[in-house]
Amino acid sequence: MTMDDDLSRIGISLPKNLLDKFDEILNYRGYSSRSEGIRDAIRTYISYYKWMSDVKGEREGVITMVYDHEQRNLLSDIMDIEHNYHEVIKASLHSHITHERCLEVILVHGDGSQLKTLAEKLMAHKGIESVKLTTIAIED
Repeated sequence: MTMDDDLSRIGISLPKNLLDKFDEILNYRGYSSRSEGIRDAIRTYISYYKWMSDVKGEREGVITMVYDHEQRNLLSDIMDIEHNYHEVIKASLHSHITHERCLEVILVHGDGSQLKTLAEKLMAHKGIESVKLTTIAIED
């Protein structure tokens, strides 16, 4: 038995609406179980983390973020983070998806490690549904 064959059991708590959406996707994509879907999601998350870890040097990019603007203190926390990174944020666009949900697109330019840290600080807050950093290297 290899290390990948060793299984560990975990328990997680999820809001019903999130689990319902997850189950819909699992059914649509033909997963045999929630466990397989969760394993796949974790593999994807690990790959994305590794890709984000490789963001180095001068970069140009965009951060896309979806969040619940009614989450207590979230707007002020986002504003504080963005103000702390004003030197790499070149522009932002805010759009209302619904009454509660917002989409924000942030254009960034700077050292890859700074851009990655900015994205990670944003994604760590309750009420943030998703944050995605996409960058390209600046070449002479």
